[in-house]
Amino acid sequence: MELLTVLVINSLVVALAVVIHYETLYQLARHLPRVRVPPRYKVLWGVFLILVAHVAEIWLFALTYWGLLRVDGMGTLTGNVSNGGTLLDCSYFSFVTFTTVGYGDIVATGPIRYLTGIEALTGFVLITWSASFLFLEMQKYWPGLASARGHREDPSPRHDAQATGRHGL
Repeated sequence: MELLTVLVINSLVVALAVVIHYETLYQLARHLPRVRVPPRYKVLWGVFLILVAHVAEIWLFALTYWGLLRVDGMGTLTGNVSNGGTLLDCSYFSFVTFTTVGYGDIVATGPIRYLTGIEALTGFVLITWSASFLFLEMQKYWPGLASARGHREDPSPRHDAQATGRHGL
């Protein structure tokens, strides 16, 4: 029963983190073209807002750890923790896990450890998604980068298909 509970909770937390990230990137893609700053600063706006999204996602996992630690049988955090895992311990552990740094000074035991594995995978996917998004934004807004690579300002699939002669997937 504990494993099923952890599976459901993990799935919900991952889904919510992915939705937060998707909405952040979608809204950035929609609104960055209209931000009234020099084009090169649009990338900075993107970086800062994506960092805020990552922090929100990390805190989502931290709150989940903190909540699960208060349920008997869900596991513990061992190592360099205070009182079985304070909210600050959980947030630190979540930052280290999400970014796949994994110092190892705090370790999850019991069913809660499955959340650490899925958080690391989710963090890796969302961080690389952010990097890809920012790379595309840099191509659009950094002076000379688009023209140096032979791209137009509009890197739409239609343009890519015309330029490469490849159509469809």
